[in-house]
Amino acid sequence: MYGYSGKTLHIDLAERKTWVERKPEEWYKMYIGGVAMASRLAWENIEPGCDPLSPGNVICVAGGLFCGTPVPVGGKWGLASKSPLTGFLGDSLSGSWFAITLKRSGWDGIVIHGASEDWVRVFIDDDRVSFHDASNLVGLNTYDTEDAIRDEYGDDQIRSACIGPAGENLSRIANVSNDGRKAGRTGQGAVWGSKKLKAFSIRGTGGVTVADPDTLLKMSYDILQAAQGPYTQKYRILGTSSNVLNMNKLGLLPTRNYQQGTFEDAELVSGEYLHEHYKAKTTACAQCPIACEQIGQVKEGPFAPAMGHIEYESLYALSSNCGVSDMEASIKAITNCNELGLDTMSCGVTISWAMECYQRGVFTKEDFKCEKYPEGFEAEFGSGEAMVTLTEMIARRDGYMGDLLAEGTRRASAKVDEERGTETYKWAMNIKGLELPGYDARALKTFSVGLAAGTRGGCHNRSAAYDPDIQGEVDRFSIDDTRGRVARETEEYAAVYDTLPLCKFSRRCFTGKADRAGAWPAIAKLINAVTGWDFDYDAVDLIGERTHTLKKAFNIREGWTRADDHLPWRWHNEPMKEGASAGHVVTLEELEYLKDIYYEAKGWTKDGLIPKQKLIQLGMDDVAEEIGV
Repeated sequence: MYGYSGKTLHIDLAERKTWVERKPEEWYKMYIGGVAMASRLAWENIEPGCDPLSPGNVICVAGGLFCGTPVPVGGKWGLASKSPLTGFLGDSLSGSWFAITLKRSGWDGIVIHGASEDWVRVFIDDDRVSFHDASNLVGLNTYDTEDAIRDEYGDDQIRSACIGPAGENLSRIANVSNDGRKAGRTGQGAVWGSKKLKAFSIRGTGGVTVADPDTLLKMSYDILQAAQGPYTQKYRILGTSSNVLNMNKLGLLPTRNYQQGTFEDAELVSGEYLHEHYKAKTTACAQCPIACEQIGQVKEGPFAPAMGHIEYESLYALSSNCGVSDMEASIKAITNCNELGLDTMSCGVTISWAMECYQRGVFTKEDFKCEKYPEGFEAEFGSGEAMVTLTEMIARRDGYMGDLLAEGTRRASAKVDEERGTETYKWAMNIKGLELPGYDARALKTFSVGLAAGTRGGCHNRSAAYDPDIQGEVDRFSIDDTRGRVARETEEYAAVYDTLPLCKFSRRCFTGKADRAGAWPAIAKLINAVTGWDFDYDAVDLIGERTHTLKKAFNIREGWTRADDHLPWRWHNEPMKEGASAGHVVTLEELEYLKDIYYEAKGWTKDGLIPKQKLIQLGMDDVAEEIGV
């Protein structure tokens, strides 16, 4: 079989044993890699109904089809578990040399079962697996953990995935670091912490055999050239943080916990300001010629020498959404999250919820007592010091507030409302428990149903429905009967890229067009050049539908109902008062209508359940038997 080894490695942390599972080629044609393969492994191996922090949950890792080949922006891997933040499927992607080393070690996927009694790290040396005491790594930040493992072996080619103190302390918003990159969102780091898995490392010395190397090289060269052209220029120069001013102009920039869509000091936390005053260098994911990631550095002052990866989603969450206009504080907060192993988006939104609680008098200074400030501190919007301190408290569950916010906004608001008789859930900005991205959907009507129905929770990476809204392909302020189809198409489009996986920033690099008609024929040709298969346009299209349907099936098995496809209270009831999106909300009636036409477009029932026949058509007969209606 070209492009794959055909082998999945299973690791039992409790029993300290391993075994190999071989999958047939037809299985690979259905679940090619990345998010799809990791999600399928999760379906097959996670105990239905288990607590996400129990041994019944498993860690599922899947490489990408193009890892280790010349294909640009193809060095990504997928990670899936049952999310301790949402209770549904938690899937993540990351681009790093870890992904390529995984491929070179000869494993298509890895499933980690059980839980260790003591802190452990796992070392995969091609086909050899060993277990090692990790007590010496506990407490280390993510970068120091990776360095310590490389130093121990004296081999800088060893790549690791690990957790920081946030994962060790079971923060439900903890992520997984790998080769300096992050598999973020949905609390994957807490799953690792519950298993006392500090890290697993890989040394891979093999290669990847492809069916048609000449075609693959020619196409890879053409993509490489296009990736250096006008289609990716804004990403190469300013990175994704260029979106700060764009979103502010449209009235969509989350500000002070989504109370507003414009920030009066947006210029001071913009990608342009970062580029001019704080940019240290630009970096790229493995196999990527675009290099969109901007590294910001604070060179003097109280937050020096903080240096972090600055992207739009991290920046909005830890600047405007906390009312903070101090770029140095934002860089420090993002750096803290990167080092401590926290998801920047969930962290920033959770902090902004706490700041609004303080603004409204629900919390007082005494609630913010911690090791650094034993008397407590003022957690006001705009306080960079409060924001930075809270990132540290959340990672270490320091004090009442650190322990509370480590649970994420859904659980934190429920606890406070029960204890204090308040209604803080009204400004707890999450969907299914996952904190929201940097686009206010009150004035993005198509995106609102994409977010509400998202299998991961509120996520801009799994539903790209904000794009037709923002680009003017539809009227973002109104609703018509096309929006269900548009939401379906954008999420399935995104699922194709997440499955291969390929970076979505490359979507115009195939033919100059970002739509299916432009990309799918080229992607089919790439798949065939690696595997020797005969994929065509329709087969590529099916990748997205099958992947998304599988993830939805997992959630249905875990008890999903139509009511779980919701929006935050604020987006239904509080229109913004200023900016280009002022005056708009998504009413409950509008959302229910959007859900109706979205489910219909997906071929599901009125209740959002998947008919057996639909699952059988997608080749998932076993799934149909378990959850089909």
